[in-house]
Amino acid sequence: MKAEIARLVAAAVAALPDATLPAEHRASAPEVERTRDPAHGDFACNIAMRLAKPARQNPRALAQAIVAALPANDLITKVDIAGPGFINFFLSPAAYAAEIARVHALGADYGRAALPQPVKALVEFVSANPTGPLHVGHGRQAAFGASLASLLAFAGFTVSREYYINDAGRQMEILAASTWVRYLELCGEDLPFPANGYRGDYVRPVAARLREVVGDRLHQSAATVLAGLPADEPQGGDKETYIDALIARMRELIGEDGYRRVFDLALEVMLAGIRQDLGEFGVHFDRWFSERSLGDEGAIDRALARLERQGQLYVKDGATWFHATAFGDEKDRVVVRENGVKTYFASDIAYHLEKRERGFDLLLDVLGADHHGYIARVRAGLEAMGEPGDSLEVTLIQFVSLFRGGEKIPMGKREAQFVTLQQLREEVGNDACRLFYLMRSNDQPLDFDLELAKSRSNDNPVYYIQYAHARVASVLRQLADRGLTLDAAAGAAGVADLSDPAERALMAAVTRWPEVVELAAAQRAPHMLVHYLRELATAFHSYYNALPFIVDDAAVRNARLALVIAARQVIANGLGILGVSAPDTM
Repeated sequence: MKAEIARLVAAAVAALPDATLPAEHRASAPEVERTRDPAHGDFACNIAMRLAKPARQNPRALAQAIVAALPANDLITKVDIAGPGFINFFLSPAAYAAEIARVHALGADYGRAALPQPVKALVEFVSANPTGPLHVGHGRQAAFGASLASLLAFAGFTVSREYYINDAGRQMEILAASTWVRYLELCGEDLPFPANGYRGDYVRPVAARLREVVGDRLHQSAATVLAGLPADEPQGGDKETYIDALIARMRELIGEDGYRRVFDLALEVMLAGIRQDLGEFGVHFDRWFSERSLGDEGAIDRALARLERQGQLYVKDGATWFHATAFGDEKDRVVVRENGVKTYFASDIAYHLEKRERGFDLLLDVLGADHHGYIARVRAGLEAMGEPGDSLEVTLIQFVSLFRGGEKIPMGKREAQFVTLQQLREEVGNDACRLFYLMRSNDQPLDFDLELAKSRSNDNPVYYIQYAHARVASVLRQLADRGLTLDAAAGAAGVADLSDPAERALMAAVTRWPEVVELAAAQRAPHMLVHYLRELATAFHSYYNALPFIVDDAAVRNARLALVIAARQVIANGLGILGVSAPDTM
């Protein structure tokens, strides 16, 4: 309906004589919005006020000219001008009836859109280092990324979902060393655990698995391992220096083949747990992309060669630098260290170039809030390689705090003081996790109330929205129990005769869905769907409490049921995008 009104306004503007509106000012697209007060109609347009100054016209006079030029349309009963030049549109009951009929006809596709030009989008999200189980912060990234990808697909984008496996970095080396130390303990050795190692109990099963696979073949005595190592913290040493020395000693004693055996097994076990956790959470990826493959398949070398051809690399102090400041970054970046090792940044820009080489128009990265410095430097890399910088969009996800009984739960990953995503899901359920994670905008910290998430009350948005869906299903079961049937076509047409304020409010809420999808997709904001679904549920529950649906008058009964079935369909569509179930019983 909004699009139809915008089309009518555009036609009216195009039909104005040059004396009223010169042709060069007619390209402005009409902005049509829902009114907040039904007394002001259903939709309002401010185009007269926007065009008045360049056209040198009085805005109300220009609004009157636009209204006079509007094409006739049976869906509009009245148009008036308010304030300084707002054009207010009052829709006919038939307009809402036609839209409710569209909901019934399209079903799960109601609100689905097609873009004027195809856009191929790659949404990369979660991408947590596979050095431990996913925690509640990763869960928010997972819920957001999965819902954003589904929202964009519903809005007409061609979407792929990707997880970037950080399997080539120092954190994985530390995990390998942590696993080996625990393995040596299983072999009977007594040696201190490194202060900078991964202390979580989840490392012990990895070490046990390693021993099952290799037996004692990687066993070394504690004395041999520790001989000559620098002091660790808190014995007066530096934990970074110590862990690096331990990793070097490990490689020396068990050889590169043994080291790779530990490294790969730890990666395999951790990644299997992450895959299982996300799968059970309803989060799936089209591709799990290995960071190591960038080096193995030459992607990093290709990216650096392109920067070299563009004249954007230089050598200083034995290292190779990228001239990032020329593209808006705060400082230049090292891409190859003086020892010949390529940096994380080199991998990052190579990865994003590889995404572009695969044909993606939009590279949408969902990252933790501590990655804010990442955006400018990767965008600089893309631009320096001749790719459009605006092809990269980075959405940062703020932190999550868990509360139980009003008390904040402390968390810290390295010391393994954290709540895993699996633990959270087991306590409150997938549906509550998915929707609670999305209740607030991604740029706001989230306080997750465990007790509220488990409650069966109207204060719990998951329960409140799902209950609206289940209530409609209950009404239909009652209809069948009474031996009555629904004439859906007659009901949809009969919606035009419904006039109670609660009915009109529900019609307006249901038919807003396509507009909400369009806006939420444009703003990359799945939380808008949560807010909308709560408003729709409120409109439904108010209607449910105000009027009976199963009445003796068949025409009224069919119309009211057609309306609430449309509401149920839209709730199911919205919950589906968010990854939340739409139950028929509760």
